[in-house]
Amino acid sequence: MDRRRPERVLAGMADFYRARPATRAGDGASNALALFHDAGATVPAYGAFLREHGVDPATVASTVDFDQLPMVTKESYLRRHRLPQLCRGGRLEACDMVAVSSGSSGTPTVWPRSVLDERVVAQRFEQVFRDSFRADEHSTLAVICFALGSWVGGMYTAACCRHLAAKGYPITVVTPGNDIAEILRVVGELAPLYDQVVLAGYPPFVKNVIDTGLARGVPWPRYHIKLVLAGEVFSEEWRDLVGRRAGMARPCFDSASLYGTADAGVLGTETPLSVSIRRFLARSPHVVRDLSGESRLPTLVQYDPTARYFQTYDNTLLFTGDGATADPLPHRR
Repeated sequence: MDRRRPERVLAGMADFYRARPATRAGDGASNALALFHDAGATVPAYGAFLREHGVDPATVASTVDFDQLPMVTKESYLRRHRLPQLCRGGRLEACDMVAVSSGSSGTPTVWPRSVLDERVVAQRFEQVFRDSFRADEHSTLAVICFALGSWVGGMYTAACCRHLAAKGYPITVVTPGNDIAEILRVVGELAPLYDQVVLAGYPPFVKNVIDTGLARGVPWPRYHIKLVLAGEVFSEEWRDLVGRRAGMARPCFDSASLYGTADAGVLGTETPLSVSIRRFLARSPHVVRDLSGESRLPTLVQYDPTARYFQTYDNTLLFTGDGATADPLPHRR
């Protein structure tokens, strides 16, 4: 039994519960560099990876040095080592639970989780619930419409919303999962007791929930619906359509899309400002092409550079962030 673990968890979660919103400090590059040295010394697979590539951790002393490190991918790192070796101290049992990715790359990947990993992601949810939905001022029913079970989205979203409730936000979480009949049942029973209702789920599924509810007479506008969306890019026309059907009148504040991965959690969130900019770009396709080189309108999100360190290399997006598997080398996305 690890008798030091409760103190680490209590101290780590206290930092989140006591911190005022948007007060995280630090430099992303320096944090990534510190993580590199910590993981190189404590994660068996990581140390082996460095030796294989001829990297002496003592020579990596600056951001310039860090930028020269080889990329970590599933093929070059994760799939070459047993799961315990990817964890600090080589101990899988030191993690609280495991989550499974969707398997979009071919095979679902298992990701160990610690409750401390939820802090950074809970901060992203706090950003959305506070800045967009004003959930610090309005009683809120958070309805988790993501699939539950071993998949990462549902359990992670529920946990982070519960952290916000524990921090003092007037939020109650209910977890019907991706069962439309149960979603509509709990909304009908509980929504009248709250100032607003947040539906969190996959965009096409959330639209099905709203459409099915309309067909069954659910008075969505009466419930002051908000949406947390993840998993698929959608157009601003889609946002307007779903907003009209749900009675949402403030498109920049009533919904927020999250960008994330199974391993790193939520990496960025839409904000009222980013939605406003995206809606301008939706009316200006020539500007989109000038900015991105493509005609397709991308999702536009804000990230916290102190929590996840982002880089680009050869048209590839890289990020570095702490987690139960402690993958500090630039991670290919």
